[in-house]
Amino acid sequence: MATVPLGFNIDAPRWDQSTFVGRLKHFLNITDPRTVLVPEEELDRAKALVEGCRAGLVPPGSSQEQLLYAKKLYDSAFHPDSGEKMNLIGRMSFQVPGGMAITGCMLQFYRTVPAVVFWQWVNQSFNALVNYTNRNAASPITLRQIGVAYFTATGTALATAVGLNLYTKRAPPLLARWVPFAAVAAANCVNIPMMRQQEIINGVTVTDGDNNELGHSRRAAVKGIAQVVVSRITMAAPGMIILPIIMERLEKFPFMQRIRVLHGPLQVLLCGGFLLFMVPAACALFPQRCSLALTDLELELRDSIVAKHGDKVPYVYFNKGL
Repeated sequence: MATVPLGFNIDAPRWDQSTFVGRLKHFLNITDPRTVLVPEEELDRAKALVEGCRAGLVPPGSSQEQLLYAKKLYDSAFHPDSGEKMNLIGRMSFQVPGGMAITGCMLQFYRTVPAVVFWQWVNQSFNALVNYTNRNAASPITLRQIGVAYFTATGTALATAVGLNLYTKRAPPLLARWVPFAAVAAANCVNIPMMRQQEIINGVTVTDGDNNELGHSRRAAVKGIAQVVVSRITMAAPGMIILPIIMERLEKFPFMQRIRVLHGPLQVLLCGGFLLFMVPAACALFPQRCSLALTDLELELRDSIVAKHGDKVPYVYFNKGL
């Protein structure tokens, strides 16, 4: 059991976060679906251990492996801005078990309007909770704004899904199978910006390279939210585009026609296989600590930073959320 090296920094990234591969390793670690089974008491102990390590109070006999595992649990369950424990369903580590069940059902039950409406509503309810949980916590949002965001996104998803469902009645069967993805993509373009509207209205906190606060930027918020929208659509795309092609081919075999009752569970399992890789891969598309050039900031904020720091701050940094 390795001892804790001198000068060990528990918040230092284990992998290079400036590269996609480094970020992928990081998110494979913290989106591990097994962490959703960890008891609350163990999560609390992990938080206490991480906070103690930050304060220089490492318990005697602690190994580096124990500290790194505690940090893994901490990152998977506690918000990076507020340090508060996130609800279980909204955690990125729950994306595989939660997402595979809902996505599998959306892909299986796409033929009738009532089924489309129900599963799109379930999916948007799930997404709204995930988006709220993973927002930039420095920008509070009211219950009214949460409600407007939820109903707007759900309405967009339902309108897209039902409209395309009716439009594809006479189209090739495969096109009808892709309707759920079109609805999910359209809803993500509405749900995430609406759920995080306070960031767009008031801006997000931006810092220099040493984490010294410099002000609030709306342009930084727009960049961060746009990247999250792209990541979420990318997360869903392979499973919701490739899996319908696979099922379309499989369902033509006689043995598959004899086990129709198992088509739903099969799609759920296959969705899980896609999401197991795509959740960390999509989260890794862009750096979590996002940057923005000083020249791209709002004029007032840029002038304020230049007046205080001169040309020492070419870039500002902020948490883009997940």
